Amino acid sequence: MKKVISTVLEGYSPLKIRNLRIYLAGQAISLVGTWMQATAQSWVVWDLSHSVLQLGIVSMLGFIAFLILGPWTGVWADRLNRRKLLIGTQVSALILAIIFAILVQINLIKIWHIYILSTLLGIVNSLDMPAQQAFIGDLAGMEQIRKAVVINSAIIQISRMAGPAMAGWMIAAAGVAPAFWINGLSFIAVIITLMMVTSHQVIHPKSGNHLNEFKEGIDFIRNNPRILDLMILTLLLTFFGFSIIQIMPAIATDVLKGHSEVLGLLLGASGAGALIGATLFVPIFAKFKRIGVVVTSAVVYTGFCFILFSLSKNLYISTFIIFMSGLFAPVIFTTTNGLLQIFAPPHMRARVLSVLLMVTFGVQPIASLFIGLTGHFVGPEMAILLNGVIMIVGSLLMLFFRSELMKWELGILTKQST
Repeated sequence: MKKVISTVLEGYSPLKIRNLRIYLAGQAISLVGTWMQATAQSWVVWDLSHSVLQLGIVSMLGFIAFLILGPWTGVWADRLNRRKLLIGTQVSALILAIIFAILVQINLIKIWHIYILSTLLGIVNSLDMPAQQAFIGDLAGMEQIRKAVVINSAIIQISRMAGPAMAGWMIAAAGVAPAFWINGLSFIAVIITLMMVTSHQVIHPKSGNHLNEFKEGIDFIRNNPRILDLMILTLLLTFFGFSIIQIMPAIATDVLKGHSEVLGLLLGASGAGALIGATLFVPIFAKFKRIGVVVTSAVVYTGFCFILFSLSKNLYISTFIIFMSGLFAPVIFTTTNGLLQIFAPPHMRARVLSVLLMVTFGVQPIASLFIGLTGHFVGPEMAILLNGVIMIVGSLLMLFFRSELMKWELGILTKQST
């Protein structure tokens, strides 16, 4: 037990770095607001339309920019000063949150407003996320990057737990608008911390065509087969796992016969599970050499949990299962993110990370439309069951067609990448 505690505590050593500590403190505040707005937005869409398909469409519009702009955003994040770029994206997101809050506050919000605002926020996020992920490496340094990514993941999961729960309670008690106001104000915390910190970035000089430079990131991944395996497994999680969140309002009301507080409870439980996974299981599994076994098992486990969740009609059982489903998702994403940052050349990190974001978030428009259409025709429960089955089958196919996956050890990967 002492060894486990020591391993977990060791994972938080990057917090000794002042600049990283300040930046992550601002992120912690802002991300709670972000998840409050995400929950409130999905509730507004559901309240206006009572359509699973509309939930999928709005989600699709929020992620389409990752797919379209992905070849450029990573290049820009390598070429430009990432700190200044992040200040710009935070200011833009603040303005969009305030516009959303005003429209909801004066009761003028329409579906087409949400289409536009979701698309614009997606563009901002597609610029922000490659820069943000690489910026953590700028602050932490390569020796601490894997641990720093885990800490950032833990903060995301804390916000996933607290934000939806707070939003669900707030919507029931005071309406939807306060969630958007709070999110707008929360961006101020990140802007202040970005002005306070200093970073060490290797800026890639402007040379050549953007698409050719993006191709360098793709070539790096393609030439590292085990990194490619990680990307495929991460895709299984994000395409068939993350998209389930989009139809949670339908589960909360039509299946579990609840209201906004039930939606907040389900999303908060998922975040709580992911938080425990990020803080407890990620540091432990980081010690395992057989990364392929760990990540593949995590995808299979998560898919199995989704199947069980789809069969439940009881609020308490559903909450427990969705909590359990979040335990190993951070293992998958933080392992991929951390190893990409370690092995990518310093001047190429944002470009390589933008490929990861295209694979994870860029496919969300298709994933959202897929689960929205499936839920529309066969019901939200069957849509979730189908996604869980595909995650398991996809993982087993990986083992069959990529047999080296089970033999893969971190030491071997390191040797191949140097």
